[in-house]
Amino acid sequence: MTPPTVPPVPGLVLPTSVIGSFAVPEWLGQLKNDYYQRRISRRYLSEILDMATKAAIVDQARAGIDLISDGELRRDNDVDYVLPRLPGVRIPHPDKADYLDYLDASADGPLPDPSARLDTGPTGGPGTGLGIAEDFRFASGLTDRPLKVSMTGAFSLSRRVQGGGSQADLVRALARDLHAEAVELAAAGARVLQVDEPFLAGYPEQVGLAVEALNIVTDVPGVSWVLHVCYGNRYARPLWEGHYDFLFPAVKEARIDQLALEFARRGDEELVLLERYDWDRGLGLGVIDVRSEQVETPDLVAARIRRGLRYVPAERLSVNPDCGLRQLTGDAARGKLAALVAGAAQVRSELS
Repeated sequence: MTPPTVPPVPGLVLPTSVIGSFAVPEWLGQLKNDYYQRRISRRYLSEILDMATKAAIVDQARAGIDLISDGELRRDNDVDYVLPRLPGVRIPHPDKADYLDYLDASADGPLPDPSARLDTGPTGGPGTGLGIAEDFRFASGLTDRPLKVSMTGAFSLSRRVQGGGSQADLVRALARDLHAEAVELAAAGARVLQVDEPFLAGYPEQVGLAVEALNIVTDVPGVSWVLHVCYGNRYARPLWEGHYDFLFPAVKEARIDQLALEFARRGDEELVLLERYDWDRGLGLGVIDVRSEQVETPDLVAARIRRGLRYVPAERLSVNPDCGLRQLTGDAARGKLAALVAGAAQVRSELS
């Protein structure tokens, strides 16, 4: 299955990008906990999150990242931003001891059609959709740089919901909701959308179901689609072990333009899979280890990019961290992004 090709950053060789999340300052984490303990209002937290989002965008732009994100600072973790906004999903205990904790979610039956969606909006008022398109509209008004928007995939979301019929039916229903949000994002001007599947590595035997759901989500014209698969990054530790060979050949049936995979922590041995299975689309090459505070040197980043170029030509390669930067300190995140940009520039100059 060959998807429509929409270059993430037209005309740029080895564009730099982020996966999605930016470093969460300690004070922001504490304010989120204050919100769940009812010490501050939702409106107050929303105002703080607006300012934190602006700062994350400035930090990425100052580092020189070509394709930035809004930092995902409104999201506590990889699933809780979406599930409470879905009709048919019950959250019996909406409070948390810590903002990173997962909410317990359940469904008594099949999820309703996406046309029935109704969320509570960022300030407690009524709204529609999952909130991701609204976040894009806010962020896109703050920068002239292209923005990538990520959403957790239907398969990973399904692992945090009890009930909802068979798992396959639940995954497909969640995919339809994500598709509706993607349509709204495209209408709002988003041109690079990413689906994150952080739980898939823990259930490699279900990659076929995940790809089926992915193709429901990505059936949106005029958008460049990225699939990010990692091994988890909760509390700066991987959740799963294994090898990327489980993705192939199933992922070749996915309606995506690029795979974004982690190679900094894991090394480059699995890059050979791209050659073995004749992967002819883009690769987001992970060259920054997000589970370590140690900042890479530009030379190390450049060496990792050169290894990637043995398997993927420059016109199909972009470079990024292994995963989101959420677990890093701000200084480490900024330093790593600066090294990413410098290392890419070094290799770019060798190619010219």
